[in-house]
Amino acid sequence: MSRALNEIAREIRKDWAPVNFAAKPYLEAMGQLQSIDDAYYYDSGKSVVLYFLSNASSWRGEAARRIKAELKAMMK
Repeated sequence: MSRALNEIAREIRKDWAPVNFAAKPYLEAMGQLQSIDDAYYYDSGKSVVLYFLSNASSWRGEAARRIKAELKAMMK
């Protein structure tokens, strides 16, 4: 079972400081969501995660690799 997106967002905030300005709004949106099936205003949870991933290329390290893989697995 997948972790809640808001739980993942908390872990990202702990590991990635400062968060890239382009990824920050999507990370904040993820903090309001439980799953990729939820909606954030007019955006689907899936699109929020995809936009986050596309703007998180500067986030590196073991935690980044693990969490990005976890988010990508949710998309399947």
